Amino acid sequence: MVLPEEGYLLRIFIGEADKYHGKPLYEWLVLQAREQGLAGATVLRGLMGYGANSRQIQTFKFTRLSEDLPVVVEIVDTREKLDDYLATVEGSITAGMVTLEKATIRIYRGGKK
Repeated sequence: MVLPEEGYLLRIFIGEADKYHGKPLYEWLVLQAREQGLAGATVLRGLMGYGANSRQIQTFKFTRLSEDLPVVVEIVDTREKLDDYLATVEGSITAGMVTLEKATIRIYRGGKK
């Protein structure tokens, strides 16, 4: 797959405990991205954060383990493909935030197997 130098970065901010049909929402979002042929997706787990649903800080500490840490799903591809993807998954995101920004793609290549 070849990506143009001018791409877009989609970020989906959700909670680790968010579900879609019984499975983690972040997992379902990544599987949908792969199914739609997007260039790639990464899930990042936050150590600390809060959001619109709860102003309470969620944090990872040994004395108090949160079961709903922040999670960010990042996907880079063309604007058109990300718009199509978002139209498919938007209804599954019941709480969170989605951002879209321009990204300059410098390198996109697979390693030799």
